Amino acid sequence: MSNYSKYIWFDGKFIAFNDAKIHVMSHVIHYGSAVFEGIKCYNTDKGPAIFKLKEHMERLHHSANAFKISIPFSVETLCSAAIDLIKKNEVKDCYLRPVAFYGYDTLGVHPKDCPIQASIATLNWGAYVSKEALAKGAKITISPWKKYKSNAFPESTKAAGPYLNSMLAVQDAKSRGFDEALLLNEDNSIAEGSGQNIFIIKDGIFHTNDKNSNILMGITRSTLFTLIEDMGLKYKIDKISQDELFNADEVFYCGSASEVTPIRQIDDHIINDGKAGKLTLKLQEKYYNVVRGKEAKYFDWLTFTN
Repeated sequence: MSNYSKYIWFDGKFIAFNDAKIHVMSHVIHYGSAVFEGIKCYNTDKGPAIFKLKEHMERLHHSANAFKISIPFSVETLCSAAIDLIKKNEVKDCYLRPVAFYGYDTLGVHPKDCPIQASIATLNWGAYVSKEALAKGAKITISPWKKYKSNAFPESTKAAGPYLNSMLAVQDAKSRGFDEALLLNEDNSIAEGSGQNIFIIKDGIFHTNDKNSNILMGITRSTLFTLIEDMGLKYKIDKISQDELFNADEVFYCGSASEVTPIRQIDDHIINDGKAGKLTLKLQEKYYNVVRGKEAKYFDWLTFTN
């Protein structure tokens, strides 16, 4: 547990890591009734800075409302708690995991009077896929598991239960020697990774899919739209077919944890001669400069904890 920090913010209080416990009969354990976020904090010349903190906490509330989980803490309270937690844990680079869930009261599927609890933890996660993948590109596989339809769960929410779909996909990928999985929709169009949005690049233009492809409207995804334009490049949003994927010049994943991860191989298909794409790496460098506070133009995206 050495990658976890000393304190956790739990239901409004800072408690020791080992004291952050819930009852085994909690509703969330039996039915996956939780919503969560993944947020990164980066060390900068101005001290630790959390990237797009408010946007993440707003999405946490959005996800919670969709599942009728009424979080008893405001967006502002959660943001303040995250800042104070980083200070209390004395960390500089870290991953933050806010979660809100139904606790213990009844075992029925309907949560009835189950209390709603919330916590925030910090951990040293490092590279989500791997450091090698960030530099040289990841090897991914098309999963035999399909992405669930957006009419099965509220769209563009981060909820625990639906992520069993992602868990199955990434377990299968790892068991077959790949770094990550890629899920397809029922019509075999491209959906997303187990926890990432996907982009392809063709003839210098970035392409990604839209909400009709059953994807999360990722915060990193929308961030990259701005950065792509600021780099003088173009992007398009539309459904992506497997044919377009395999004929792409470059492919990459993005997400708060994955950041910008090049993809060099999809099953037996080699992308860009098996190397991380030049435009992908250029965008990755731009992203890192932004989140690490090296470009003042984007300071509004950072919450400096000092």
